[in-house]
Amino acid sequence: MNNEEIINKVANSGLINIDLSNYAPKEEILELDIKQFLFKGLILKEKDFRSKLKNYDFKKYKKKHVALHCGTNTIIPMWAYMLITMYLSQVDAIVNFGNKQSVFQTLMLENINSIEADDFLEKRVLVNGCSTIELNESLYIAITKKLQNKVKSLMFGEACSAVPIYKRRK
Repeated sequence: MNNEEIINKVANSGLINIDLSNYAPKEEILELDIKQFLFKGLILKEKDFRSKLKNYDFKKYKKKHVALHCGTNTIIPMWAYMLITMYLSQVDAIVNFGNKQSVFQTLMLENINSIEADDFLEKRVLVNGCSTIELNESLYIAITKKLQNKVKSLMFGEACSAVPIYKRRK
């Protein structure tokens, strides 16, 4: 029987592993679909629209992230989004345009952009390829742009099968 100690070469390599899912927003995101304020869910009649907004209870959005969008294929004037945002602001909601998934990705992108790149100065960094949540291309683009001029090397994938992306010239 071999009693040699198993050595974790990856852990000892100085490789920093970044899992982008760690930058996912922790806050709940609620959707608000404009179509509920439209005549027959299709047409914006200003007087009717304003009346419905005035009588709508926005309290459930208090201090929440709100994904504001229109779920029907109709033309919505920009002022309508502004008006709804005004009502949401009165309950301290944080408003972003898009459906829940796109707002989730937007908030993730904000979190990635807030990374202090100098923390990775001259480090070897591996950005995980697998995640428990859906990640879109813009997140991988953002982390690359954020780190490429700071790190010693940048890779994608898993430690056993990393794809080199960037390596600082000596």
